[in-house]
Amino acid sequence: MAGVKRRHTLAKAGVVTGLVLGGLFAALPVLWMLSTSFKSNGEVFGNPPQLITDGFSFDAYREILGNGEQLRFFLNSYIVAGAVTVLTLLVAVLAGFAFSRFTFPFQRTINAVIVSVQAVPPITLVIPYFGLVVALGLYNTYAGLILTHMVFTLPYAIIMTTAYLNTLPKELDESVKVDGGTGWTALWRILVPISVPGLIAVGVYTFMISWNEYLFALTLTRTNDMRTVPIGIQLLMGQHSYEWNQMMAMSILGSIPVLVLFLLFQRRFIGGLTAGAVKA
Repeated sequence: MAGVKRRHTLAKAGVVTGLVLGGLFAALPVLWMLSTSFKSNGEVFGNPPQLITDGFSFDAYREILGNGEQLRFFLNSYIVAGAVTVLTLLVAVLAGFAFSRFTFPFQRTINAVIVSVQAVPPITLVIPYFGLVVALGLYNTYAGLILTHMVFTLPYAIIMTTAYLNTLPKELDESVKVDGGTGWTALWRILVPISVPGLIAVGVYTFMISWNEYLFALTLTRTNDMRTVPIGIQLLMGQHSYEWNQMMAMSILGSIPVLVLFLLFQRRFIGGLTAGAVKA
């Protein structure tokens, strides 16, 4: 008995140690990024490297927050990511409801197409989407970015929403119809409120994908007043010098919205991700 208990304790200690080491390994780049944002450019490559230097300052943050063009990048990211999240959730709820509650022609084919979109590398679609966006007159506009981002956020959102709605009994819909309601009433009055944890998980994931997207944000915009945060960071790489401290400061500021969202909705986010796996 004592031997079993000892092995259990050692196994638990090993797991905890592994998790701590893994956490430190994952956190070190972020910690170094934070440290670099408080240094001058000359101290970034100091030898030996120092986590905290005597030249600690907020100059990089002052440069970013005091620059109207840089702030415009953040505004653009909020507009695009916010619109993509709202529209993706709306379409995903409607599509998920249809796939979960109805049977219609080519349902499996449509499902296969949705899943296959996830398997296509985005870089292979740059030229086709660029031509399409230009032909539609949406180049260098919010609409062009929003619609393009939705192409990549919708498949996951529809799959997750459908899986979550599948866990809800159809008797809920029938009880609404018995009381004189319609399927539309059942969706918005019953199913959507119950599905909030799952929708939060989808919404946070969607916001993260759109906020961090770089390739199409670069390809489908021309002027700085339409650029987003990832492009703003890249623009700090000059021809002859890199503003490393400002790049790190902008990266930290760009990480805050996603971090805040995750911390605010952490429990519902994790619960929503696991709930959809109960029944498909």
